[in-house]
Amino acid sequence: MPSQLARIASLSLALALSATAALPDDLCTGYTDTVQFDPANGAACAALLPEVQSPSQADGSPKPLNVYEAKVGQFFNMYCHRDPMLGFAVDKDVRDTGPFVAYRDQDNAWVTEYHGTHAPVVIWYSPAMLDWLKANRPADAAAAPADAAPVPDGAIIVKEMFTPPASRCAGLDREKLIPQNGIAYMVRDAGASQDGWFWGYFGFFSGATDPNVDWPPRAGNMPPYAGFGQYCVNCHASATDNSTFASLSNIAGQPGEPLNFLSMDWMLREVEGETPAHVPQAPGGMAAIPNSTPLTEVPAGFTDLYPLPPGEVPLGLPEIALPSQTYDNVWAKAGEVLPLASEYLTSDQCAGCHDAGSTGLSFDMTMPNPHGDNLINLSPYATWRSSPMGLAGRDPIFFGQLASEEQMHPDYLDLIWNTCFGCHGIMGQRQFQLDQAQAGVACEQSVFTPDMVTAIPFDDGSGATVGPHYDLANAPYGALARDGISCVACHRTVLTPGDTEEYRDQPQNACMLARQEELNEKIGGLTGFGKTFTGSFLVTDPATLLGPFETPRTTPMEHALGIIPEHSDAIASSEQCGTCHTVHLPVLWPAAEKGQINVIGDTFEQTTYPEWAFSAFRTGDAAFLPEGQMLPHGAGETPVSCAGCHLESESAGGVPFASRIASIQERSSFPQVENALPAEEIDLQVREGFARHTLVGLNLFLIKMAQQFPDVLGIPLEDPMLVAKGMAGLERTELEMVANAQVHAAAIKIADMAVQDDALEVTVRIDNRAGHKVPSGVSFRRLYVAFEVLDDAGAVLWQSGRVNRFGVLVGPDETPLTGEIWYDDMCRKIVTQDDFQPHYQVIDDPRQVQIYQEIKLDPGDPAQVDNPQCGHGAPVPPSANMTTSFLSICHTPKDNRLMPAGTLDFDARVEVAEALGLAGRAETLATETGATGVGDDPDYQTGGGDTLTYRVALDGLAGKPANVRATLHYQATPPFYLQDRFCTGKGANRDRLYYLSSLLNTADTPIESWSFEMVSTGDVPV
Repeated sequence: MPSQLARIASLSLALALSATAALPDDLCTGYTDTVQFDPANGAACAALLPEVQSPSQADGSPKPLNVYEAKVGQFFNMYCHRDPMLGFAVDKDVRDTGPFVAYRDQDNAWVTEYHGTHAPVVIWYSPAMLDWLKANRPADAAAAPADAAPVPDGAIIVKEMFTPPASRCAGLDREKLIPQNGIAYMVRDAGASQDGWFWGYFGFFSGATDPNVDWPPRAGNMPPYAGFGQYCVNCHASATDNSTFASLSNIAGQPGEPLNFLSMDWMLREVEGETPAHVPQAPGGMAAIPNSTPLTEVPAGFTDLYPLPPGEVPLGLPEIALPSQTYDNVWAKAGEVLPLASEYLTSDQCAGCHDAGSTGLSFDMTMPNPHGDNLINLSPYATWRSSPMGLAGRDPIFFGQLASEEQMHPDYLDLIWNTCFGCHGIMGQRQFQLDQAQAGVACEQSVFTPDMVTAIPFDDGSGATVGPHYDLANAPYGALARDGISCVACHRTVLTPGDTEEYRDQPQNACMLARQEELNEKIGGLTGFGKTFTGSFLVTDPATLLGPFETPRTTPMEHALGIIPEHSDAIASSEQCGTCHTVHLPVLWPAAEKGQINVIGDTFEQTTYPEWAFSAFRTGDAAFLPEGQMLPHGAGETPVSCAGCHLESESAGGVPFASRIASIQERSSFPQVENALPAEEIDLQVREGFARHTLVGLNLFLIKMAQQFPDVLGIPLEDPMLVAKGMAGLERTELEMVANAQVHAAAIKIADMAVQDDALEVTVRIDNRAGHKVPSGVSFRRLYVAFEVLDDAGAVLWQSGRVNRFGVLVGPDETPLTGEIWYDDMCRKIVTQDDFQPHYQVIDDPRQVQIYQEIKLDPGDPAQVDNPQCGHGAPVPPSANMTTSFLSICHTPKDNRLMPAGTLDFDARVEVAEALGLAGRAETLATETGATGVGDDPDYQTGGGDTLTYRVALDGLAGKPANVRATLHYQATPPFYLQDRFCTGKGANRDRLYYLSSLLNTADTPIESWSFEMVSTGDVPV
């Protein structure tokens, strides 16, 4: 529905209502010679009406959407709402909902634009709706009650929509008109949703069997055509009451006249061949993004490099495909106060207002695309949706990791699932535990499982399964989990002392307190802010949402969702990010008895927030501190918060971005409607400091998978509101990541060059421009330096840091370097704890490569280790081996990632860590955020980057050096990581990653040969 209605609302066609001179009948493209309702269908219509009036079942739960939509389709296909016996009232005539303008362009051709809130309409009102209007919105306004009564359940509004302008069909027999632009309908069901309506779209399509039913999903994975909590409320929430603008003045036989709008339809007589097709075609998918076409067959050599365990065959597409985003729809439930069952809502509840172009009239939150003829969508919804945060609930790399953790730690599945989905399925996992707690189930017994992630609510009406993932009870949790780290997940975060005191003991936080104790207090002794690590933050009540701007307009959101937005400075603090981007985990060891948890230590698997808090970028303040109090050592030399980089709110020159932050029906700047709220309640301010929710790092590998395989991941390529007017979100995200790599992450230069003792010595300097380590986050990501000596023809004479087409670092003879291959073709591990490239200060061999990375070792083989010990300084047993399991991190022989500038010394880091609440783990965190295995390299004392020297013997070269070039590359998923996933995981989550990796086309993309070129010196003369 949203994509279709958004297109309709923003049509630029030829156009409008004329009150003085009728247009020729042949300009009404929907006019026929036949009355569309057949009286022979009267009995069928009478039988269908109660079905259509009841979107919910007797127990109050929604009817299966596909079943209900099929009934609605039968009803409208027979034009039952026009059946005189059913008693629907109807508008006086076809009427416009906004102005039509026409003008000549530079080529003297007519340009026509329709600016209505909908295409021209004829609205039909069920008897109950008409009775409500007479009682609550009478023609004599003085007779209206002070407070309107609720619209009764079962009342129906049917909005037939026609080709603009209304004057094409004005005055013609309404019974003979076909609504070429379909029907938007509203069915009152106050007990099912906060706004009280079921919203739907029905199109009179040709060339499709049943395009109005949302099962199976339509091409493109767009939002559903119908349902509760649909985006229509972005305008309807501006109504005075009951989310409808309906007025008796529009209805035949009632006093008053409809609103009139500017209409320049006189020019239609001059225009030929500009009218649209008589009946629209069923909507289809969107063309693939350039350079994003997937491979059609697995490249030779892929299965040799990436074997599966002997005898295993990967599952096929039906088993590995994730459910369509069409079904990610969890709306605000009814209640005088929003119930706990609506603590978490899917992002489609926010998109109608906080995505650009949703009204079809206002294009705030956009900018012209300098490289094309469309718009770049800068809205909070759109920039977030295509980011790794928006994709977190469908991230195939995460799910591949999960499959490995399950196989490697089979004794701890409950712990794994609740811990991992506490971030990557945060809303589903939390809402499930919250609902279970309300039913009396203890938090530790409430386990969110992978099967819930793929649950969808479709059956055939009898309870029989439709599709492989039918699970009606768990479908809402699956939708919430798949929606990623979504709007409500962040905008309810409680951080300040006052908010923590207010909300701590409220029921929505009971299982979060248990999570804090289990993951942070019990195994690490963490207190204060430290208890919130690993996504363990507390939240507000369901009716409160926190935002960065003062004096927000509250009425539209309250009408639409039952939520009141409040101002909070904490939402823009770095602690907002730090709760999830500091990951504190147990180190697991096989359990002695079933049900036991054998924790042999704890580790900080990710330390992005502390890295920032110890750097020159730190702001010194913190949301969890009392107002005015600062962390030890205060602000750094170049203070900027996480949001300052990842949610930019100003230009490079320091000018704040300015925009309305929502797209809704406003009073002063939209076409006039009846029964709208006053301007002071719905007209939005232009906000300075409008933040783009770009939220990207460098994981372009994930974005390319999403671009090339949207149907495997179940996602759309086209924005649901801006649709074809906008650049595809994943394309924009790719551009943001490339810019991030080139401008914000790192820089590289040739610092010095000389010939010493028949050797060319070149000093290369890499600067870290970020406020944390690069790379940061999960430990398997890496950077490497490619250094080349070239002759005057550009031929390579000497090279360190070259990859093959699968991203494997190889030497001059094409053989992989030590540590690149972890498994043989039978999935037997062949790497040892010492098989990695060390940190270099001087490189003089092409098989030496400077790789900036973490190397992690497991505790060792349980059959050979009696008393495992973990941590820096702990003895490393001979059987310990390299691992990418997050729950097996025991030793760190190497961490030479580029440290941020101005990193505090060890003692100062300990002081800050203690203030974060890590009294018992302050030294551990201080060590983890430093460097390991770098020897006496002075660059790692205060951070800021690295300097290394390449020494190339001249007598071994095949030519004379003319230029040198140094390039910094990034790999989010190095070959050894993928090998570890495929050899240690199992099932659909592993096989999905295997499928995507095997067919990912990296040619002619920024990640060619599975390597992201970040920055380069270019050719520098010798």
